[in-house]
Amino acid sequence: MDRLSNTVRPYAWGSTTAIPELLGVAPTGEPQAEMWMGAHPGAPSRVHRAGHGEQPLSALIEADPERELGPATVARFGPRLPFLLKILAAGAPLSLQVHPDLTQAQEGYAAEERAGVPIDAPHRNYKDASHKPELICALTPFEGFCGFRVPDRTAELLAALEVDSLKPYVDLLHAHPEDAALREVLTAVLSADPTEMAATVTETAAACDRLGGAHAPYAALAHHFPGDPGVLAAMLLNHVRLQPGEALYLGAGVPHAYLGGLGIEIMANSDNVLRCGLTPKHVDIPELLRVVRFEAHDPGVLRPEASPSGEEVYETPVDEFRLSRYVRSEGAVPVDITAPTPQIVLATSGTPRANDTTLTPGQSVFIPAGEKAELSGTGTAFRATVVA
Repeated sequence: MDRLSNTVRPYAWGSTTAIPELLGVAPTGEPQAEMWMGAHPGAPSRVHRAGHGEQPLSALIEADPERELGPATVARFGPRLPFLLKILAAGAPLSLQVHPDLTQAQEGYAAEERAGVPIDAPHRNYKDASHKPELICALTPFEGFCGFRVPDRTAELLAALEVDSLKPYVDLLHAHPEDAALREVLTAVLSADPTEMAATVTETAAACDRLGGAHAPYAALAHHFPGDPGVLAAMLLNHVRLQPGEALYLGAGVPHAYLGGLGIEIMANSDNVLRCGLTPKHVDIPELLRVVRFEAHDPGVLRPEASPSGEEVYETPVDEFRLSRYVRSEGAVPVDITAPTPQIVLATSGTPRANDTTLTPGQSVFIPAGEKAELSGTGTAFRATVVA
């Protein structure tokens, strides 16, 4: 078992206070957006193992993948940790984005490789050949957008603004079938003349400010991203508020954006993101439309399912990751968490212990596959692993 030293990523949208408050340290004044736990090459966790000194977790896994990950994990996912765990602290809205499914990622990556698009090119869509399902679990009240709202309800939201340039979208949203209506509106919003769209967004933001209520989140978006067509794209989506302990699963093709709050995020270890707006970065409209699933549905807030051991599992349909939590009270008996898969245990409150290692909020350990492990102490600990 290895205590992890983790990197905090200073993205501009990050909160200046949320991660420092969790860790119990003074803020630096700079945004602190994400703390990464895992073996992602961009910011691998570091470990100090006797006889080897400090080294990246990725190097430890590369040296002996079957020992660290277990033979079954290597056989299924290759010699790399299949998931990345994060503490995410949004102080401002993130970009509106969507992730490809596995087939789309493989095809897109192969096509860009054949075309000779540099891996670090700003217009490159696919950094690897993997999909990127993810799950966000709220540690504080957490707000975001996820999946398409029923078009008729969006039409009502837009019509209430009484903005003339929105009326064609209102008419389209009343058309059937619903998937074709959603596709046509999103295509029209993202393909519109930038000057005309900027004027529409400005007028829409003023109307949202005036009405408040259900329209207020879009006014706030427009203030962060003036003139950005992503503001109107976001109005097609469900607005979601999570309470602590609640989660959202974000599968392939589901457009989403986070607005604010502190949470635990786990995802398949991939960098594939297609952006829909709320960003100065590249938006590839044809590829985006190939990937987005135009299905209106309830976002499906997840609540953990308890087991007799006290483990509360967030059930998802993917094998690359499995997230659960233990909320341990004084006097709770130790729990055996030994598994044939690699694990990361992260404390978010109290002083839970993994074997003899006491963890305070924000601290974590890596447990190699098959290593005997026991969770004790008090407080809340999240457990990230692979579906066995």
